[in-house]
Amino acid sequence: MERLASQESNLHGAYLQWAHLSEADLHGANLSNASLGGANLLGANLRGANLQQAGLGEAFNVTVVPGMHFLSRIGANLSEANLSDANLTGADLSRATLVKTNLTGADLTGCRIHGVSAWDLELEGAKQQNLVITAPDEPEITVDKIEVAQFVYLLLRHEKIRDVIDTIGKKGVLLLGRFTEGRMVVLERLREKLRELSFLPMVFNFDKPETKDFTETVRLLANLSKFVIVDITNPRSAPLELQAAVPDYMVPFVPILQQGEEPFAMFVDLQNKYDWVLQPVVGYPSVERLIEVLEDKVVRPAEAKFNELLARRTNRLRVENIPP
Repeated sequence: MERLASQESNLHGAYLQWAHLSEADLHGANLSNASLGGANLLGANLRGANLQQAGLGEAFNVTVVPGMHFLSRIGANLSEANLSDANLTGADLSRATLVKTNLTGADLTGCRIHGVSAWDLELEGAKQQNLVITAPDEPEITVDKIEVAQFVYLLLRHEKIRDVIDTIGKKGVLLLGRFTEGRMVVLERLREKLRELSFLPMVFNFDKPETKDFTETVRLLANLSKFVIVDITNPRSAPLELQAAVPDYMVPFVPILQQGEEPFAMFVDLQNKYDWVLQPVVGYPSVERLIEVLEDKVVRPAEAKFNELLARRTNRLRVENIPP
């Protein structure tokens, strides 16, 4: 099909599979119930268009190789398309490609998004409710955010991914600190020892200037960890990051400090306010001595606190009934 430019036109129920609609001006067009599977809408202007119940997926693509035919399904290419304020209620977006698509203010209620490829979307003000992430022949599961749909589906369908996340939660240990060139030996020895103890060390080095968003990275990694070892020797960013992460996550934080150094002033406040910041600080005279006592002074107290916090989270609500 030739390129289509139909501003505010009525294309209700139109058959537009495999149509070449890149850069088309379909501003305000009525595309309700239209069939757009496999259509190329790259960079198209669909601002304010009505795509209610439109089918943007499930077109068939036949690839012919001598002696063989490959039949696959493909959705519309909506990369960089402007769908701001569009009505997509109940639209079938299965297998559609949504890369840098503008969905600002769009209504996505009830869309089918199984197999959708969604990256770098603009979603400010978009209505995202009851998005169906499963295929038509599967029990219906819905989410309210298109950007998490792929992840949730993977969790549901791929046991290995669930196992990986479960393993990180049971064995992941986050190492926080400012490991400069002269102090890298502390980091390396800690990692080696934790591996010997069957843990999975994850490192966030505050000395890396190229790391952009310290706070969000620390929060994410802390939430994935069984416990956190934070070296507060010569802190620079650590105070800010700990104040952002500690209050929100009931994860054991084990502070260590090279003898002769002083912790930052507000660290005591964190210890007093949040009991998952362990006391006392483990002061080590040398790397060798730290490694020698790591299991007794760091790992075991952290695991004990982890178990205590786990029990606290799973406590059932206690109700005292007042007799009539």
